Formats: sequence, C-alpha cells, structure tokens
Amino acid sequence: MRRNLRQDLPALSDIPAATLEGSRRRLISDSIGIGVSAAGFGFVYGLSAREAGFSVVEAMAMSTIVFAGAAQFAAVGYVASGLAWPGIILLTALLNARHLLYSAALSPWLREVRFGRRAIMAHILTDEAFALSIAHFRRLGRTDERGYWIAALGATFIPWNLATLAGVALGAQIPDPARLGIDVIFPAAMVGLAVGLITGRRELVAAIVGAGVAVVVALLSSPSIGIVAGGVIGPIVGLLVPAAVAHETAPLGTFESATRYSMPGARHDPGPPASDTTDHPADPP
Repeated sequence: MRRNLRQDLPALSDIPAATLEGSRRRLISDSIGIGVSAAGFGFVYGLSAREAGFSVVEAMAMSTIVFAGAAQFAAVGYVASGLAWPGIILLTALLNARHLLYSAALSPWLREVRFGRRAIMAHILTDEAFALSIAHFRRLGRTDERGYWIAALGATFIPWNLATLAGVALGAQIPDPARLGIDVIFPAAMVGLAVGLITGRRELVAAIVGAGVAVVVALLSSPSIGIVAGGVIGPIVGLLVPAAVAHETAPLGTFESATRYSMPGARHDPGPPASDTTDHPADPP
C-alpha cells in the first residue's frame, strides 16, 4: 500500500550518514558533466551576446537575473533582429513555461523550506537542477536542501555565469556548436537523467507520449509550445494507466522509492513500525 508522502518522510538526521553522503557523491558526480556542458554553452552565449551588441554588464545581468539558457539565446537573437521588448518577453515566457511543471513537481518536497529560500531556489531552477535534485530526493526518500543547492549552483549557475563572462569578455570566434555535435550534450544528459526516474509503466507511458506529443506539436507550431504540450499531456495519459497494470516497483514518496534509488550498501532502513497504532487508523484495503 502507498503511504502518505509528507507523513512518511524521515528526518534528514535519521538517514544513515552512508546513505546521505553516498547520494550526495552521486549527485556531485552527475553534476560534473552537466557543469561542463553548461560552461560550454555559457561561453557560446557570451560570444553571441557580444556579437548582438551587449556590453559585459548587460550580458552578465541577463545570465544572473534572467538565468534561462534557451531563453537567453532566443532573446539575443530577437534583440539582434530588432524585435520589440514586449514581443521578446512574451516569446521567452512561453519558452520557459515548462518551469511551471518543474516547480509543481518539486513543491511537495520543499514545503518545509522557508519561503525566502524557496524563492531563491525558484530563481535558479533549471531543467538540469530539477532532474538532478529530484533524483537525489527520491534516492533518500526525503528532501535534502543542501543537495538542491549543489545541483542548482554547482551544476549550472556558477559554470554558466563564469563561462558567460569569459565568452563576452574574450569575444573570439569559435566554430558553430552544431558542427561539433555540442548541441546534443544537454538533450543527451537530460535523457540519461530522466531514464533513472522511471519506476513503472505509468512513467514510461508518460515519457513516450510526452516526447511524441512534443515533437509533433513542435513541428506543427513551435518548440516552446511543443515542450509545454508534451509536458502536460504526457503525465495526464500516464495517470490514466490503471493501477492493476501500472507495475510501480517504487511509488514516489515511499521507502521502496528510497531503496530503489539508493546505492549498493547505502539504503535507508525505516526500522520496525511503531507499536502504538491507536492514533493511526489502518489503511483502507
């Protein structure tokens, strides 16, 4: 039986040190490759911003205040083409609409974090930070705020901004990233992270349907609309899979989930159930 996510999350201090440190080491290891690719694209963005007429201060302000890689590239192109600012804001907002889905998925895990810190977390939330941190939370079976900062700051924010500064300051020409195959690094990394999050047929159906819908809608309209459509329709179809055939081996938020995402020799043991059950009615059959 599936237990309540909020009631069953163990305190971080109750998780064995080996489990916590092991998951953090894996998080750091996963973040290294993401950080390298973020630095590469940040450098290219810095070059593009300089060519579009941005000063060092303007390019860095966009990377720290806006901090949205794909939207920043789009905005630079729009500025270079002379598009009015209202149009730039609208189009980049549509491109980043997928972050609404990310924040909704992270919300149950971050309810215990104070509002001010959650606001900062929201500012530095990216595709990569989401995938890395939620996989880390699921390995532990609870929230680890420090892990989120490692994923968001270490994997993307710091390398992206340092590389942006280098790109806009140097202003040298580099080959087209697509010619070197660099443009597939981010998508490939995200696919690799997403595969580890599939724990049953519902997630598998959601992933396949979401990807298919995103591609079709993107071809018919635009990539930004395709991303949102796939992100909304995929999970809805996944939820329609009957529980009898879902075959969930590790439902989200259960201790089975913590076991499923733990490293060998580093698993969380919730211990025997409490003997006093007078205040806790039995789960319905």
